[in-house]
Amino acid sequence: MSLSQFKYFYYNDYIMKPLPNLIPIFPLSGVIYFPKTNLPLNIFEQKYLDLVNDCIKKDKLMGMIQSKKRERDVYKVGCLGKISDFKKNDDGRILINLTGITRFEVLEEKENSKSYREFKVDYKKFNLDLEPNIERININILMKNIEYFFKKNGLLLNWKEFEKLELTQKINTLSMIAPITNEEKQKLLESISLKEKVDTLENIINFYLLQKGSLSNQTIQ
Repeated sequence: MSLSQFKYFYYNDYIMKPLPNLIPIFPLSGVIYFPKTNLPLNIFEQKYLDLVNDCIKKDKLMGMIQSKKRERDVYKVGCLGKISDFKKNDDGRILINLTGITRFEVLEEKENSKSYREFKVDYKKFNLDLEPNIERININILMKNIEYFFKKNGLLLNWKEFEKLELTQKINTLSMIAPITNEEKQKLLESISLKEKVDTLENIINFYLLQKGSLSNQTIQ
């Protein structure tokens, strides 16, 4: 199989399956989700209960995308995930865990008779999400500033466990949980390469620390 073909497939239980071009979308304001991260969701609205139940019956794949302030408007880039954990509660709620696979670009919304929305999407722009990371990036300075930034904001993270993650997972996890604006997280989500994402995250964190006069000459370069 050629490399160009591989970019449109994902591994699931050691079987390569094609990525769907039409996916159900859960638009959610303030929730920005990255490949190779996990997102727990508490589902209680009927339309999203329908969405999750349909996904479970099909391929367990669904898209998450950030909604804009204007009604029904969404950003152009979101993340496709697979439901990796599923539990129905007695009160009707469904608890799921969504594991990120790859980012996608929205092409258009597909009209349907379902209670939830579906979109035609394209993955080509983010094909690196499906390939092993080969970039070598020094994040030592970034990590010093991130740890200080998190501490200043009262965020606790098990850094020993965090160190066990591979580089892409580290950057995606930090991008997802950092106490920054939704617009800044969206900018990180839309960064094509890992290097671009690291540089963007570094600039964002440095901006906050400089704004508070918290960057020392020992950490900023």
